[in-house]
Amino acid sequence: MRWRGFAVFTAALAWIQDTLLGNLATAAAVIAVAAVGFLMLAGRIDWRRGLTVIIGCFVVFGAAAIVAGIRSLASGLR
Repeated sequence: MRWRGFAVFTAALAWIQDTLLGNLATAAAVIAVAAVGFLMLAGRIDWRRGLTVIIGCFVVFGAAAIVAGIRSLASGLR
């Protein structure tokens, strides 16, 4: 027996994912990386904080690839 609201829940999660990783989020991340890079070059922000922002963008947008890599490693260990 399937739960009737499962398709609605899945559609809502897909919408949230598309919104968070869509064109608007990509544009915001590009602007953030550019701004942080400029601040780092100008000496207004320390390198550690700037690299944290940049690595955070890579983790957010590369999460699917990271999970796929971890899954392939885990399946190879069995």
